[in-house]
Amino acid sequence: MRIGVIAHLKHPIAEPFAGGLEMHTHLLASSLRRRGHAVTVFASTRSEPALGLEAICDETSLNAVGSAEAEDVAFFKEHHAYLSLLNGLRDRDFDLIHNNSLHYLPVAMADTLPMPMVTTLHTPPFCWLESGVRVARSRNNRFIGVSETIRAAWAPVTPIESVILNGIDLNRFGFAEQPAADPYLVWYGRIVPEKGLHFALDAARLVGLPIRFAGPVLDHDYFDTEIAPRMADGASLYLGHLGHEELAVVIGGARAFLCTPCWEEPYGLVVAEALACGVPVAAFARGAIPEILTQDCGVLARPDDAVSLAASASRALGLSRRACRRRAESLCDAEVMIDQYEALYRECVDARAPVRRDPRYAVLPHSLPPLTRSSDHATDQSQDNAGEIAFQDLCQTRSQPRVGSFDV
Repeated sequence: MRIGVIAHLKHPIAEPFAGGLEMHTHLLASSLRRRGHAVTVFASTRSEPALGLEAICDETSLNAVGSAEAEDVAFFKEHHAYLSLLNGLRDRDFDLIHNNSLHYLPVAMADTLPMPMVTTLHTPPFCWLESGVRVARSRNNRFIGVSETIRAAWAPVTPIESVILNGIDLNRFGFAEQPAADPYLVWYGRIVPEKGLHFALDAARLVGLPIRFAGPVLDHDYFDTEIAPRMADGASLYLGHLGHEELAVVIGGARAFLCTPCWEEPYGLVVAEALACGVPVAAFARGAIPEILTQDCGVLARPDDAVSLAASASRALGLSRRACRRRAESLCDAEVMIDQYEALYRECVDARAPVRRDPRYAVLPHSLPPLTRSSDHATDQSQDNAGEIAFQDLCQTRSQPRVGSFDV
């Protein structure tokens, strides 16, 4: 098939990955290409060219548009990039578009495209993305969740057709039958407050084992105020931002992995990677993590509680490393994930005949609702006020990050 993959633009789709969403997009595109599909990845300029990159963050075109009056320049640039892409896709010959971004425009404009779109939802609803999803009511756009937790979170907004769990390359995260001779715990991920590294450092101190941690420092204030002071005793070692090969060795040598999300984790690729290496997991019971762990491979702790996490880590030290690997093989294999996406792609393509659109006319995603006529001006005004209040409630019930501020 000819498949276009729309990535998010906050970080490049290249190693070392900034987070799980970048890794997932890279794995999806590279795996599809290995299976013979013609894949084009629409991503930022520093993404990996071998993925079939078509960069959509062209500074020249953005400068030509100008952004002097934009209060949030990054938001404007993303908006312009996706708007240009979606307009251009109407004249491309892709069989299907896989939307892996966190932006509202691809889902909102899916119905204007001649080819079907599959959108994978990687985060709980937030107002910008939810707004786009709410107007995408055509069968041209199929929504997939990465966990049952995500399916449940989006249920009030739109039905999630099915769940396809994020997979990992089990060969790149090989099984380490024995840990390193010198015992240590491990933590890795984006070093930002919502990932909760400070809880892991506190728990390791309570367990009495050193901890090694890795990942990109994306919030330097958090690192300086919460992490650096906790490293003063010399028991915590920061390894930097590692590539997959180096990271797999570090993970495999650990006695246990500490997972400390401070939000409802949509999936938890780091948990899958640790299990693949044979490393037991002690984790906060948040989001989709309880869907991945069983009593044979992990121990859950009370969220935001370093004492509870330390107790869970002490119990996890005695779990079977082979049981951890078996869990990863049964649940987290990327080949199974790609099989499921291929089957979905075929279903979408077979179900939709090409739609010819007259380029002289604008295309609306669905017909406009009929005008409401009333001789009672007060009734009209109350309807207007109700709509305004509903929109305000929608945005106020979310955390309201700008598009791209979520990163799985």
